[in-house]
Amino acid sequence: QVQLVESGGGSVQSGGSLRLSCQVFGYTYDMYCMGWFRQTPGKEREGVATIEPDGGTMYADSVKGRFTISQDNAKNTLYLQMNGLKPEDTGMYYCAARRYYFCSGSWSGVRKEDFGYWGQGTQVTVSS
Repeated sequence: QVQLVESGGGSVQSGGSLRLSCQVFGYTYDMYCMGWFRQTPGKEREGVATIEPDGGTMYADSVKGRFTISQDNAKNTLYLQMNGLKPEDTGMYYCAARRYYFCSGSWSGVRKEDFGYWGQGTQVTVSS
């Protein structure tokens, strides 16, 4: 049974930082493409960052230079370090896994439909 459990969300002021964690249960996640997505009411779920088993990362333009995705193989945990948070970063953040080693050749090829495993989400709220 594959399970992804996020934690670390909360409320911060603009310019603040948060670190999201995603604990992975049920498989060895270092064989899968992992990602963070976010969604706000009325909008499509959008990709934020992805990481491949060899450590290769990609980011949405809106978070480049501010967010860092990483993984700890020993702890089977995925992280998203978010610095310089802005009000437009507010949303529900989801951890996801794609049952494939490769994420995409470019950011434009990252699609939520390719990810078959999802966590329950953790809320991030950034106030101005």
